[in-house]
Amino acid sequence: MLKKLIEIKGLSYTYPDGTKALDSVGLNIFEGDSTGIIGPNGSGKSTLLLHLNGILRGGGQVKVLDMEAEEQSLNFIRSKIGLVFQNPDDQLFMPTVFDDVAFGPINMGLSGAEVEVAVKRALAQVDMSGAIKRSSHHLSLGEKRRVSIATVLSMNPEMLVLDEPTSNLDPKHRRELIELLGRLNLTKAIATHDLSMVMETCSKVVVIDQGKIVAAGDTFDILKDRDLLEEHDLEMPGSLLYEQL
Repeated sequence: MLKKLIEIKGLSYTYPDGTKALDSVGLNIFEGDSTGIIGPNGSGKSTLLLHLNGILRGGGQVKVLDMEAEEQSLNFIRSKIGLVFQNPDDQLFMPTVFDDVAFGPINMGLSGAEVEVAVKRALAQVDMSGAIKRSSHHLSLGEKRRVSIATVLSMNPEMLVLDEPTSNLDPKHRRELIELLGRLNLTKAIATHDLSMVMETCSKVVVIDQGKIVAAGDTFDILKDRDLLEEHDLEMPGSLLYEQL
């Protein structure tokens, strides 16, 4: 029986300015799933992601590995659910790449030797071993994205959560990141507008609009439904559109 990593029931969230971002959302994510979360701007994608490791906490129920996302469980949850922000500068704030990737393991209480092993392993996973002594702020955007992923991989999470990982990347670095995500043998949830990337990296898709999940299912079933996508201001990936011509 597959292990349920995320269980969400009746999740609603309203920002302090009165904007209702999530409205009675229900979602399960199982071990091994790679789930694309798609929808128009302002649909609630990023807000949903921020509930997966307790950065935001709304009304309803969010369970991670059968534990409620509550104050006393947040450290455990954040060690298991690695969140990669859309803007890597929100994640990289230490003097060097080593320091950024070591931050999590140090705060988990690992020894110096264990931290070094974790950092080197994580950087090797994202093909950034050669940058270990560099300043994170001198890296290209594509390199920063890789190091941001390494900062959570170093904590050996069970699930990787990514917000718009391919946004603003040039074609070469976008392709490299897609290939990297395909290689990572982790449960993943990816919020994105890049439906071609979803088609390559995700087995399941959730469509969210106006804070509600309006469709969920197999990736190709969802992405081939042109009417559904257009109804929610999304566009069928070019390769699938070509097949229908």
